[in-house]
Amino acid sequence: MNRRNMLKLAALSAIPGSIEALVARSAFAQGSPIQFACPVPMSGPFAANGKYADLGMKLAIDQYGKVLGQPLAYTTLDTEGKPATAVRRVQEIAQQKNARYFAGGILSSEALAMGKEAEKAGGIFITTAGADELTGKDCNSATFRWSVPTFGAIEQTVRPLIQSMPNAKRWYTITPQYVFGDGLLSAAKNIFKEKGIEHVGNSYHSLNEKEFSGYLTNAVAAKPDVLLILNFGSQSSDTLRQAVSFGMKNNCTILMAWASGLEQFEALGPDICEGVYFGAQYWHAIDAPLNHDLVKRVNAVYKANPNYSLAGSYICTKILLDGIVKAGTADPKKVVAALQGMKYAGLTGSEEIRAGDHQVLKNYYLLKGKPKSKMKDKDDYADIVSSGQSFLPLDKTQCKLA
Repeated sequence: MNRRNMLKLAALSAIPGSIEALVARSAFAQGSPIQFACPVPMSGPFAANGKYADLGMKLAIDQYGKVLGQPLAYTTLDTEGKPATAVRRVQEIAQQKNARYFAGGILSSEALAMGKEAEKAGGIFITTAGADELTGKDCNSATFRWSVPTFGAIEQTVRPLIQSMPNAKRWYTITPQYVFGDGLLSAAKNIFKEKGIEHVGNSYHSLNEKEFSGYLTNAVAAKPDVLLILNFGSQSSDTLRQAVSFGMKNNCTILMAWASGLEQFEALGPDICEGVYFGAQYWHAIDAPLNHDLVKRVNAVYKANPNYSLAGSYICTKILLDGIVKAGTADPKKVVAALQGMKYAGLTGSEEIRAGDHQVLKNYYLLKGKPKSKMKDKDDYADIVSSGQSFLPLDKTQCKLA
């Protein structure tokens, strides 16, 4: 740096905020790409979800091409599903490519860590992870969430099933032992207590578990009326597959509170899914204009129907892009302000970003697997039994945005 430039910087440093303004202007200069990042597990047990999330971001970036006359660019980051790795990847891309827009975080543990890191980097992070804490006690100004948190997922699955099956009084739960699983279990226990349901047992397992027969042996011995599966992705598929092989469909109702979408049904097949209830953030048959548009786009580009991981990443990226357009700038702080309270036509119909905690208010769905003979096409695995919105009121979320 020559002496003249040093003097200019010295002069600027006397004016509060000038250096920051200079950096911000150069970071979002006209004509330079607006950098996005998709931090998701591309390896490990949740790699399938990451792969589809990557396709969702790519679809949105390609669709828009430019915003405010500036080109768009994105980078996929393999978080491996590990919080420490996720944080390191976010730090690296923020420093190396000046990325400030992040959509990802399949697992709640990594999403919580990345949201804090995005705030430190002066960016925005939007996720489909489920832990209530993301828009609750660990909320921050940089973090947004599209998916319904664990409280709403249980309210829209366990509660309607209890109402439709008043004689099913004995429930057994299988739970991954981390923040997401604990959130689902806590919400379920509250409804059990309210409705006089006997919680006849719970099996905790680690995020690395692949063999669930021991837990299911305990579940069978408890003779439940309902088996409530609270894990996610390949773990929930393995749990369900093994439960069916144990003959549990013949003796009880099975509810998977948080299905990972179409790819899960494809992997399981209609014989396993038939008669099983699934909670879902998204289903390709939702009757909403934006969803019809997404289905057409995905069919045209990928020759398939969208699943939850793809659709969630697509809408998260689209929300950020629309926020930039609404703000009229790629300055993240101004985009945060533009997103707060934004109402838009979403994949599940009318959706709204609640200003007080950055939670998107949207529907959650209860699906029921249908027999192979009733499937209208190769992806018609389930019917929507019910849908609705359940969110803690702001004063109960413990979120305090600065």
